[in-house]
Amino acid sequence: MKPTTNCIVAALVGWAMAAPATTAMALNYVETPIFVNRVKAGELAGITARLPDEPAVVHFTGTRKIGRPGGELRSLIGRAKDVRLLVVYGYARLVGYNEKLEIVPDILKSVDVKDGRQFTLKLRRGHKWSDGQLFSAEDFRYWWEDVANNLKISPAGPPRLMLSDGQLPKFEVLDETTVRFTWPTSNPFFLPSLAAASPLFIYRPAHYLRQFHGRYSDQETLNELMKTQRTRSWASLHNRYDSMYEFDNPNLPTLQPWINRTRPPATRFIGVRNPYYHRVDEKGRQLPYLDSFALIVSDGKLIPAKAGLGEVDLQARSLTFNNLTFLRENETVGEFETFLWRIAKGAQVALFPNLNVADPVWSKLMRNVQFRRALSLAVDRDAINESLFFGLALPGNNTLLPDSPLFREEYQKQWADYNPDLASELLDQIGLNKYNNDDIRLLPDGRPLQIIIETAGEDTEQTDVLELIAESWAEVGVKLFIKPSQREIFRNRVFSGQAQMSIWGGLENGVATAATNPEELAPTSQQQLMWPKWGQYFETSGLSGEAPDTPEAQELAALAAEWTAVTEPVRRAAIWHRMLSIHAEQIYSIGIVAGVLQPVVVKHGLRNVPRQGIYSWDPGAHFGIYRPDTFWFDR
Repeated sequence: MKPTTNCIVAALVGWAMAAPATTAMALNYVETPIFVNRVKAGELAGITARLPDEPAVVHFTGTRKIGRPGGELRSLIGRAKDVRLLVVYGYARLVGYNEKLEIVPDILKSVDVKDGRQFTLKLRRGHKWSDGQLFSAEDFRYWWEDVANNLKISPAGPPRLMLSDGQLPKFEVLDETTVRFTWPTSNPFFLPSLAAASPLFIYRPAHYLRQFHGRYSDQETLNELMKTQRTRSWASLHNRYDSMYEFDNPNLPTLQPWINRTRPPATRFIGVRNPYYHRVDEKGRQLPYLDSFALIVSDGKLIPAKAGLGEVDLQARSLTFNNLTFLRENETVGEFETFLWRIAKGAQVALFPNLNVADPVWSKLMRNVQFRRALSLAVDRDAINESLFFGLALPGNNTLLPDSPLFREEYQKQWADYNPDLASELLDQIGLNKYNNDDIRLLPDGRPLQIIIETAGEDTEQTDVLELIAESWAEVGVKLFIKPSQREIFRNRVFSGQAQMSIWGGLENGVATAATNPEELAPTSQQQLMWPKWGQYFETSGLSGEAPDTPEAQELAALAAEWTAVTEPVRRAAIWHRMLSIHAEQIYSIGIVAGVLQPVVVKHGLRNVPRQGIYSWDPGAHFGIYRPDTFWFDR
């Protein structure tokens, strides 16, 4: 499936998008069974009063059918912080991707865009937060003026995604349900950032958060709250309670389909139905269909076994292709079926040499392109594909997939064919031609050439891949060690330069088009494992991190900046191709295989989960684009 670009391309020249025409006003709304008694007792307003004046109406097509409300869906997570998946899977966004990967209004009634730089957002009149308070333009104003531009809460200023060509927008409240952001120049990133799996939240529940804000709450009240919560300032107090994405504050009002009612620490988080959710089906039933969504914490290594035992209703996270045989063998006993979705990453697994590693000897080596090429040539990708993926994956570099119109075979194959003789020759050429008694090459300072590859320790697939790589690297005199740790520790070691190399997934969007932001290919984020300090430098506008100091990385940064300034599709495509060719030549990451199939465990009776789909973080939000608020139990 190729993502369409109409929404982004059109935004460059001027357009308007509105939610699909609905017959909401003609619908006879049906009260949700779980709320009937509360409504009768006067504890909760009736459904007509809870819905916006014009709710979003979901139209079902194909095999997706109108459902029945009720039931709890269970899924497993590897750590308590993953309660945020209620936001990811819930996927209520101002604008969001549909299944064709087009950006369309969701929470918003409509968006009007002029010249690609002026965005007028129209809210649904009468839309309410999960606590019944009105959602209005004031919630946008509060975020912009009292959060994003308050230096005590946001010392670095508004998020980088609110900058276009280094400039902030002009913000206006036009009326109670209309706000406008206007940039001096085109901003092609704004709408995609609102539609992301981890979205840019440009609004806040002002009525709730004002009690923690120094501008609105009296000092005596704040002092008492700071004492109770052991914080040193009202700003840190405010940030603690303001967890739109983290979703760990049960008292924070939300617009998501389910409300987290469990405060951490916990091992079972329960998301309960939002009585004020803005979407309904064609028969007037308010979504979500599911009364609750349970996220149960489990050791990530045990999740495949528990899924196979039938302890989940929907599971893809922590499942890998090598679990498929086990899952299929247990479908009858566990009363589930295993669907296979296509993973849309540029690589299922990739190695990331840390160009910002602190050790000076390793730093010089990691920045040597011949060293990176040699390591890539010494990986037997075909053997890994046959051994772990039944030969169904695509061996090659971390690049775009054949589904992308920008795909070229040379990007996939350059320096990626198994050639241990050439790998050894390259290592000899850069002076790594001395060995110890174990046939391991020696570094210039006499240490053995032992590469420690760090993992987040969350699945066995990465370990299986590394064990096979270790065998082929040993043939060219390189010793590989695996160092598993927890994700936070793993990332912090990479960020600080302690990690030599790491393993992770490849490009998030492997089916990009010329209209897709190419920032993944440039040093733009600390999360990029090959150059975290360069990415941090970009994210903080030079306040932290280090400036890129190699010509190729500098060119990538310049190309990414140019892409934001041009609108011609031909030039944008040319920029993409140049960036892809630099990566193929420089081997900043060592892709192993791509196009792997993702097992999705679906309990018998769970409906509206597509049998075929793409499994992608962004765009896609894993299950998000398939709207889990429409999933239901036929039992």
